[in-house]
Amino acid sequence: MGRNTLVTPVCDDGAVFLMRVALPDRPGSLGAVATAIGTLGADISAVSIVQRGEGSAVDDFIVDLPPGRFPDGLVSACHSIDGVRVEWISRYPEGAGLETDLEALERMLADPDNAAETLTSAAPGVFHTHWALLIERGSEPRITFSTTLAPDLSAAELAALAPLDEPRRVQVSPTFVAKWGETVIALAPVRNARTVVVGRQGGPAFLDSELARLKHLAGLVP
Repeated sequence: MGRNTLVTPVCDDGAVFLMRVALPDRPGSLGAVATAIGTLGADISAVSIVQRGEGSAVDDFIVDLPPGRFPDGLVSACHSIDGVRVEWISRYPEGAGLETDLEALERMLADPDNAAETLTSAAPGVFHTHWALLIERGSEPRITFSTTLAPDLSAAELAALAPLDEPRRVQVSPTFVAKWGETVIALAPVRNARTVVVGRQGGPAFLDSELARLKHLAGLVP
């Protein structure tokens, strides 16, 4: 098992998991991972390419794990394949699914007056995060829109995210979001002095490709 892999306990009633996998970028690798997952009776609901380059790839899998199965079984099955490494596995909100950048952009352009709010609502599906916030920048930043699982950040917590006017990852303390433990955060500014903030409970860390995509979509807000 990888040193940085998080594994959640057994699920008596089954559960949905997000699994980030590094694998060789060659024909057959994805199929081998899918086959290994299938041997456990798990179903792959969706696969999303996160990053490609230099003969390797990083893909996100949403996996439905049947009752009585341990998530570390998924890790072991994947690690049995040469060159494959599970970088992260954790529970994923059931029914959240995945959304492509293009689908989010189409929704943004269909309602330009509320494009920033649309991007914020789409961000968990597009970037595989637990929550997203839309913050109005200024001397006293405030939250103007948030997704269901987003924390209600205090003025001091919002101040800890500064600066809010440039795309970046944000380093926060493990207790930044109460009861969540370690949280990884990224943000990007949009028009009209606002910023989209996305967060994951525990990880995985935001890759350069993800930050670039967030910056790109934020820059397309009318």
